[in-house]
Amino acid sequence: MAKEETMKINIKNLGKRFNREWIFKNLDHEFVVGRSYAITGANGSGKSTLLQVISGAMIYNEGSIHYYDNDTPVAEQDIFKFISITAPYFELVEEMTLSEFLSFHSHLKSWLPGMSSELIISILGLENASNKQLRYFSSGMKQRVKLAQAIFSNVPVLLLDEPATNLDNDGIALYHQLINRYCKKRLLIISSNDKQEYEFCDETIDMMNIKMVTQY
Repeated sequence: MAKEETMKINIKNLGKRFNREWIFKNLDHEFVVGRSYAITGANGSGKSTLLQVISGAMIYNEGSIHYYDNDTPVAEQDIFKFISITAPYFELVEEMTLSEFLSFHSHLKSWLPGMSSELIISILGLENASNKQLRYFSSGMKQRVKLAQAIFSNVPVLLLDEPATNLDNDGIALYHQLINRYCKKRLLIISSNDKQEYEFCDETIDMMNIKMVTQY
């Protein structure tokens, strides 16, 4: 991943509302590559909303977000080239087989150096399901695929929303292995209220504290 050493995201006075209700306001933070961040808080506190705003998938209402690659500003319309995001509510192309889906995804975002769709399937432990349509996968198998398409994409910024959803004990162990092996030198932001998903993170942003400070 070229130039990932200084990838950073600055948010200043960031606010997002739906209709007249503010989900969060006056949020300031700097996210830098090589560190991991947890966005925590109860359901409805704005964790997923903040993650989608950072990804560029959702428009914010006030404040600013600035992205930098090697201290060079990145336009918001180009940030998708640097970010990969996944969440339990994201849909897979269920008519595709696992092999077809990973091959399709690799044309959108290349895999990390040395990776291939076949190797990813092996790492996921899904060799026996490589030619099965995704609509026949269990919820846990689908979640493994969602994690893979994000983590193995060759981008410096990873955004993971509730990454262990639907995973059994083996799946959770796999999740931690993927984090330890492939995410240490990247900018990782995890939205979760489950400690096993984020306890290794360097910093925590508690959305409940933000809401208590900014609601008026």
